[in-house]
Amino acid sequence: MDRSGKIFFEIADGIATIFINRPKKQNAINWEMWEALIRVVKHCTENRDVNVMIFRSTTEAAFSSGADISEFESIDHDRLKAVAFNELPLKLEKEIMCSPKPSIALIQGFCVGGGCQIALACDFRFTNSTGKFGIPPAKLGLVYNPSGTKRLVDLVGPSRAKDLLFSGRIIDAEEAFQMGLVNRIFSSEELVEETYRYAKAVSKNAPMSIFGAKKIIEDILQGTVENSEEIERLVFDAYASDDFKEGVSAFLEKRTPNFRGR
Repeated sequence: MDRSGKIFFEIADGIATIFINRPKKQNAINWEMWEALIRVVKHCTENRDVNVMIFRSTTEAAFSSGADISEFESIDHDRLKAVAFNELPLKLEKEIMCSPKPSIALIQGFCVGGGCQIALACDFRFTNSTGKFGIPPAKLGLVYNPSGTKRLVDLVGPSRAKDLLFSGRIIDAEEAFQMGLVNRIFSSEELVEETYRYAKAVSKNAPMSIFGAKKIIEDILQGTVENSEEIERLVFDAYASDDFKEGVSAFLEKRTPNFRGR
């Protein structure tokens, strides 16, 4: 695997690790990197060898400092460029959230702006004491996008979301955990090991069950869970699946099930 690119990924034991690799710029994400991330997530979603995605940095200093602000100069008063640039993070956010594969952001250091948007799109956010979080569009004269704002409100509530967006302040890992922005805080020595331990545990479970749960929870948040034909189909398809038969057999035979996602 070529580890020289600004975005690269590795697959092992059912886990795809997606690396952000621009340490000299604190992993500021430029146009090329947004597009690469979108391609990689699509690939992982379609790859049957992938059960879980982990997003992380190649440096402990920053998960990502956000979008590359130097590119903003080319957008000046150009509405088409502004729309196109704004759509890239939204496309990535949608790819992550709509993927049937669970996702974890493994966060060390700064996780700000667009980097925080990636983390919020993931199902889980694990960090250590170095984690620092912020969403600072108010300091740039920008308006944070509606989908990212909704995700933030879903996680921390409207009052805390307003605090983060109005002030643009950077919060530490403990405050992020207390408000629900972060799922778990590990020691620096344990963060990577415990993140992969959790990912491996999830990857051993039935993919159809996980996707069904993810879909139902998202529909509850969107207010569309009632009378959903897709959810009804997911529930009944599970009963007809090979994984359901395997799960029952493994339980009765007192062995670990070998799920295949079908």
